[in-house]
Amino acid sequence: MAELTDAQIDAATERGRLASVNEPRARAVRYDRRLRRVIVDLTNGCTFAFPPDLAEGLETATDDQLAGVELLGAGYGLHWEALDADLSVPGLLAGLFGTKAYMARRAD
Repeated sequence: MAELTDAQIDAATERGRLASVNEPRARAVRYDRRLRRVIVDLTNGCTFAFPPDLAEGLETATDDQLAGVELLGAGYGLHWEALDADLSVPGLLAGLFGTKAYMARRAD
């Protein structure tokens, strides 16, 4: 594998810095059993909620499995260890609840 140049590393660092300022990130996440919703509190003060049956890997999960949600990558992702499921916060906010193939199947 080719070694990265200082310019490539600097460019990647700058992309990460810009993403942390401009892209939505989660401050906290929880599963509400009563509402049957995953609730994501964003760093900008907004809250986003979605039913887990919309999301790839969560469709048949139990309440206990859904309650095991945790934040990943400085709030850019959600992770369920027991389900081996990961979702992107920016993707969820854009209405992407899974891979392209999963979303295409749901559209049928």
